[in-house]
Order: sequence, then C-alpha cells, then structure tokens
Amino acid sequence: MAFVNSIFTWLMKKRIHQIELFMKYPHDVQQEWFHSLIDSAENTEWGRLYDYKSILTIQQYQERIPIQNYDTLKPYIERMLNGEQNILWPSDIKWFAKSSGTTSDRSKFIPVSEESLEECHFKGGKDMLSIYCNNRPDNQMFTGKGLVLGGSHQVNQLNEDCFYGDLSAVLIKNLPIWAEFYRTPDMSIALMDNYEIKMDRMAEATIHENVTSISGVPTWTIVLAKKVLEITGKKNLLEVWPNLELYVHGAVNFAPYREQFKQLIPSNDMYYLETYNASEGFFGIQDQDNSEEMLLMLDYGIFYEFVPMENIADENPKALLLGEVELNKNYAIVISTNGGLWRYMIGDTIQFTSLSPYRIKITGRTKHFINAFGEEVIIDNAEQALAKACAETGAEIKDYTAGPIYFKGQKAGGHEWIIEFDKQPNDFEKFIDVMDKTLREVNSDYDAKRFKDMALCRPKVHNAPSNTFYNWLKAKDKLGGQHKVPRLANERKYIDDILEMMKAS
Repeated sequence: MAFVNSIFTWLMKKRIHQIELFMKYPHDVQQEWFHSLIDSAENTEWGRLYDYKSILTIQQYQERIPIQNYDTLKPYIERMLNGEQNILWPSDIKWFAKSSGTTSDRSKFIPVSEESLEECHFKGGKDMLSIYCNNRPDNQMFTGKGLVLGGSHQVNQLNEDCFYGDLSAVLIKNLPIWAEFYRTPDMSIALMDNYEIKMDRMAEATIHENVTSISGVPTWTIVLAKKVLEITGKKNLLEVWPNLELYVHGAVNFAPYREQFKQLIPSNDMYYLETYNASEGFFGIQDQDNSEEMLLMLDYGIFYEFVPMENIADENPKALLLGEVELNKNYAIVISTNGGLWRYMIGDTIQFTSLSPYRIKITGRTKHFINAFGEEVIIDNAEQALAKACAETGAEIKDYTAGPIYFKGQKAGGHEWIIEFDKQPNDFEKFIDVMDKTLREVNSDYDAKRFKDMALCRPKVHNAPSNTFYNWLKAKDKLGGQHKVPRLANERKYIDDILEMMKAS
C-alpha cells in the first residue's frame, strides 16, 4: 500500500502547476471560461432567447441578461425535470441535486451536467487531495480508506432518464469504480435515508476499517464519532483509527466545533481542510495549512460576478467582476456555469481576504441575517460573538438560531436567541454580555442601535435542552444531508416554532 500511496501522491501533486497558473493569471482564465460558456450554450433555448451568438463582451452579457435566482429559472428547470433537453445547457441533463439550503419547505433541483460533474465537482475533489498532498508530502492517506458521510436521500428516479438526490448522493452514484475501493462505508449505508439508523450502521461498518480521512459536515461527524466511541468503548477516535490524518469539512462554520474535534482527535498533526462545495458548484478550497481562507477556484467552468451587499435590494443591482472587488467587503456571489445556471445568485455572501491570489471566506447568506432595525447582523458577526463568549466562559455550542423581537408599545426591539450547548458556560449571564459586547465591537450598526437600549435591548437568550434542534429537525423530517438549522432569520418563524416545541416538551 505504501507504493500505491506514493504513486497517488505523485499524481495528485501534478495538478499544482495548473492551479498556480490560474492564481497567476486569474482574469485571463475567467475571460476564457466566459467565452467558452457563451459559445457552448448559443444554440440552447436560453442561448437563442438572449441571442448568445451576438454577445462579444462581458459588458454586453451583463446588460442583456438580468440576475437570476431559483424562482426565475424554475420554469426552465421543471421542463428539464420532465426530460426536455437543450434548454439551459446543450449536453443532456440526467442528474439533479436536490437542495433546500435551510429548513424551508421548498426544495430546489439544481441541474448537474456531465461537464459540471467532471470539470467542477470531481475536479474540485481531486484538487482538494492535490493541495493536501502538496502541503503534506509525507502523507499516508492512500494506505487506508476515506470515511464519507453521504447525503440523506437515496438517488430517486424522476422518469426514464432523470434522477435526483442530495449532491453527495449524486456524486457517490457517479464516482468511478476505483474510487469506491478507497471509500467507506459502502453505498447502501452511505445513502440511507433514516439518519438515526444510518449513524448506527455507519459506525458498525467502519470501526474495523483503516480510516485515514473523514469527510462530512461537522454536526453529523460529531454524532457519528460519539456513536463510534460508544460502541467501541474507546476514549477518542485515534484509539479506533490510529492512522487518521485528515478531516475535510464544509457547509457550516467550523469555529464552534474546533474544540470538540480536538477532544475527539487529540493530535497536533491532524490536518483540517475546508472546502466550499455547493449543489451549484465547487467554489473554494483551503490551500494553506496555516490559514482558514479558501482559494477561489477559477478553472472549474464557472464565471464569477459579485454584487456588493449594499446594492442587493436594488431592482437590477450592478455586479462587479473579479478585478473590481475589494478586500473585506461583503459580496453576494453570482455564477454562470457549465450546468446551465446563468447569472445565478446562489444566496451565499463572501469576503475577499486576499486579491493576489483571490482568497475568500464565507460570511453568511443573503437571506440569513437580522436586519429588523437597520442593524444588518450577518452570520459572520454572530459567529465571532459566539466564539468570544465561548472562549471567556468555557462553553461549547452545539447549535443555535436567532431572530428579532419586534417593537411593542414603548419597549425597544431586540434579538432573541435559542442556543443549545454541548458544554454549558460557567456563567450564563456573562456569556450573554460577552456576546452582546462583541456584536457591538464587530458591527457598528448594531452598536448604534444598542446605544442606551434605544432601538435594541440586551439579547434575550434561551438555554435549550439537549437535542432540541435535533428533535425539531426530526419533527420537520429534515434530518441530515443538505438540511441545516437556520442560524439567523429576519422574522420569527423559526424562533416561535422551536420555542413552542420547547414548551410542549
């Protein structure tokens, strides 16, 4: 296995030269992809509608095609779901990634073309390994297996030719045969729907494997880890899998989980690698082992634009190109892809932490924020405040959500939080004060509203019983996969729903 590991590591590192090229010539690479996408789709129904043949410049493209979202593309996608082809993209679309993004009732079906599978998602997965092998040339990852926490939905058949499932399920179903040899558990377990049974089966199936890497969302990885330790009676995961060396994560901020992972995997050599992979595309990879920033991947068949958050509510907001962005400003990402998404706003917000090369961090969602009083609190603000409060009170957070308390009579408004702790703070009131103080430090608008409690009062925080969010997701039939607890909401739908459930229990 050592020889095989050396060969794989050498093959993976060959890609580094190409990555360095797009880091050096980012604008040229993006220009090439723009023209390639437009040329490829000129004879599709969408391409004919907007006369792609006559589009010669990016400026013409931006002037002609309005910014899209799922609702505007939904009529086209529904036809594709019924088997119609050459609508948004020329090659046959047979796969759709089912995504909810949050616990909202509406599901999104994102078209996944053969090109987006090969040139984007799979390429991103290989690049992740290439970057890891380059940063850790003495790795032994390929001497064992990768434990992959797959999606919560089996691949389902829509009609004779079309299938859908969670992105991870779609990817697993399309992996080459050789990749299956290096993955655990087998597909029948990895794609199980029932997450409670699935965790038991995954633990039982993997405890005797030589697991060298784990990939998955932190919340469900911790659930699985605890199940593994319960079954084996071991104190930490290294006693079960002594050769474990890499954890790949994404989808949620890792900061609140870091301390728990240090306890589960007590090793200074453990490598944590963040990726930014969504149903719509693979966007970023943490390319430095001493920084949590992610390199924006520019040669995956995606053309990028960025809308400043202050313009997000405009009827036709101006989108900036890569060469026009600034450091440390919040942007909504707009993508055009080799899966047929055109000027599509995916709903995520990012900041650029470096412009040479282009590196980013995820700051939240365009719709997941609290701005009931002009305070514009985004997820990045919340995560910083919670991390500081945890650090100063010895707490560890499992899950949380927050929303507004609206003005009532002469009373000021405020924010109401429901927080479930893995480890309780040693002083709950101090936790709230530190969180509030940090929010004021990182967000001037929040600070202004908090002045003498004139517009915003001190946050109201509920210390939720164990498994509150798990039980809520379960009651909504939203366990696992793409379903996540909505961190921030600009209305009280989630807060009131969870509080009602807490009262009933």
